[in-house]
Amino acid sequence: MVSAPLKSENAVTRIRSQKPTEWAVSSRYVDYEEAVAFMERRVAAIRAGEAQELVWLLEHPPLYTAGSSARAKDLLMADRFPVFKSSRGGQYTYHGPGQRVAYVMLDLEQRGKDIRTFVRALEEWTIATLDAFSIKGERRDGRVGVWVDRSEPGGPCREDKIAAIGVRIRRWVSFHGISLNVEPDLTHFTGITPCGIDETGLGVTSLVDLGYPVTMADADSALRSAFGQIFGPSIDADAPSF
Repeated sequence: MVSAPLKSENAVTRIRSQKPTEWAVSSRYVDYEEAVAFMERRVAAIRAGEAQELVWLLEHPPLYTAGSSARAKDLLMADRFPVFKSSRGGQYTYHGPGQRVAYVMLDLEQRGKDIRTFVRALEEWTIATLDAFSIKGERRDGRVGVWVDRSEPGGPCREDKIAAIGVRIRRWVSFHGISLNVEPDLTHFTGITPCGIDETGLGVTSLVDLGYPVTMADADSALRSAFGQIFGPSIDADAPSF
């Protein structure tokens, strides 16, 4: 079943801010533990009023992460790639080249203090990004993330996940975020049960797998435009250096 979008214009208004969010893009692969350590520091600085909100776009080398609800049985190939425990919600997920990870460090105390609305806004951001490429992304009740219906008329139901969402909130500041499959190696997902979902007819896809020759720069541009629609303006910032 398709789940509902943000419930009202008031909810959208609360999640928006007119104060620009910093927007940074890393040009090299970023080590997962370095990224998490940076987010921890930035979240503390935002809460202390010492730093602005930040959206950080990056790619990781191939790896699996285990969220707070991860089940051991869903790690199918433990020796394939490095595995990291993560403080985000959710189960096992894959990160790697060709996947745009967007780490979102926002002050929800200034954006309505409503976690459900925030997660819906992340989904809406992703759906608006896909719409820029004429791809219909959809929510599904009971399945966090964004899905694409690939069923053929008269055929069995087939739905593929194109974007995952996993967040952590600390003292009303968010971190972790979304991962959008632009052109990752989809066979890398076979080492896990992605997000714990192993139902028949459900899989994983990407923009390129769907037949859209989208570059990472194209995806970044669409993400930034859609972010402005949902969350408010952004300004360029330097990517973290390690």
